[in-house]
Amino acid sequence: MADPKPLRADARRNRARVLDSAEAVFAAAGPAASMEEVARHAGVGVGTIYRHFPTKEALFEAIVVSRYERLAEEADSLASAADAGAAFFGLFTRMVEEAATKKAFADTLVRAGVDVKAATSASGRKLVHAFGGLLARAQGAGAVRDDADITEVMAILAGMTLAAEHASWDRDLRTRALGIVFDGLRSTRPR
Repeated sequence: MADPKPLRADARRNRARVLDSAEAVFAAAGPAASMEEVARHAGVGVGTIYRHFPTKEALFEAIVVSRYERLAEEADSLASAADAGAAFFGLFTRMVEEAATKKAFADTLVRAGVDVKAATSASGRKLVHAFGGLLARAQGAGAVRDDADITEVMAILAGMTLAAEHASWDRDLRTRALGIVFDGLRSTRPR
């Protein structure tokens, strides 16, 4: 959830610290963890949390949006990677690996009546755009087949993340499944 006015530098740092701490606390203790636990972990008062996030659901929403934004920033930073194929497949893998923890927050938001798709639409568009850039570079380098467009790749990614979320895949199964998918996405033309 975006703040309506720009924050002072210290307030931005506090907000970022709260988001990082909340993500860690909720990942360890689950969505039932208290705002007080998050405040202790962040080293701030609980009032600081409520100034930025008036409800626990608002905090969950901000965590999900922040994850999308971090992934988009990561995709942007990988745009100049020496190995375009490794950058593309590496980020794809990371998004699937994060799926299970993202789901817990998304489920909590849905139960609270929050439209997750609407809440993440702007950050989701940024992520698709940045990931599309990685796809184009990987295709240009001959690492990914030319006939795969971003819509198809995002559909495959969505299927993989949903499967990883709902089936609680362990690392070995996730690695094997991704290997099969990546074999299908790899270019067969010589580099």
